[in-house]
Amino acid sequence: MKTWLAVDPAVRQRIDVGVRTVLAVLGGYGLALLGAAALAAGLPFDFRPDAVSLAIMLAFVLHLLAIIWVFATATVIRAVVGLAIPAAFFGLWLLSIRFG
Repeated sequence: MKTWLAVDPAVRQRIDVGVRTVLAVLGGYGLALLGAAALAAGLPFDFRPDAVSLAIMLAFVLHLLAIIWVFATATVIRAVVGLAIPAAFFGLWLLSIRFG
């Protein structure tokens, strides 16, 4: 019976790339959405459409940085933690704006 650690290295590499791809697409999208919401609510603009437009443009940059981060890290766990920390920051910022 094979265990997870005894999997062929080529198969393990394909699984790693697949997991990183899903994490980059979905995790990056979630981070970008959360960042756009927090920035749109928290940016100090008098004209609200300007804040929303800037937040959406910065969300594209966040998604790109998330994709780069996921594929640049040594382990998948580090990639998950690297996405979870800014997501927690944006989530707490959004909650402090909403309930603060």
